[in-house]
Amino acid sequence: MENRLINAQEQKRAAAQYAAAMVEDGMTVGLGSGTTAMMAVEAIGDRVRQGLHVVGVPTSEATARLARSFGISLVSLDERGRLDLAIDGADEVDPQLNLIKGHGGALLREKIVARAAARFVVIVDDSKRVIRLGQRAPLPVEVVPFGWTTTKLRLEWLSLSCDLRGGETPFKTASNNYILDCHPAAAIDLATPLVADAIKTQTGVVEHGLFLGLATTVVVGKTNGKVDVLHRPAPTPAA
Repeated sequence: MENRLINAQEQKRAAAQYAAAMVEDGMTVGLGSGTTAMMAVEAIGDRVRQGLHVVGVPTSEATARLARSFGISLVSLDERGRLDLAIDGADEVDPQLNLIKGHGGALLREKIVARAAARFVVIVDDSKRVIRLGQRAPLPVEVVPFGWTTTKLRLEWLSLSCDLRGGETPFKTASNNYILDCHPAAAIDLATPLVADAIKTQTGVVEHGLFLGLATTVVVGKTNGKVDVLHRPAPTPAA
């Protein structure tokens, strides 16, 4: 019998269903944003309808609406503070499980929720795996609207080529900020904490889409219908 190769949507769904199965009764779960994360919300919602008891912390209004439609109880992060698990998608994943996120524009809330979770599980299709961050996806940088052109200039001094998302009609985040989609020069390694810190400390920058060392597990949907489950590599012992 000939093996059937599945498309990216089916790969994402396979990863989402695997991640949803990691949710246990009584957990408080961070619910990410974007199409892949929505699949996980649906899969969790199906389990809730079958009797699973969980509480969700959504990272966007769209996620909250979908979760409510499945009967998932919701609370704010301020009400719980610490989460058992968070599930979200990513735009890129490197071999060390560093991520670029923010294509959907919810990177600030997503990072806050990811940092509040004991375990951060990322679900992607196979195309999101890269050798080097920035290889396929731009790096989103959330900036305050006031003086955004000067912020853009400072980022360009860091060897980033940046475009305002939405152009003449700028995209606005849930916090009414703008997003600059930035491409690094060839010599820039986005997975370096020094680079991440240099971006974050620029006046006018609210947050960036580099999620370094946050993912504990990445579930990758494969073209053969199976999933690869990757865990964060153990730190290399000091010499």
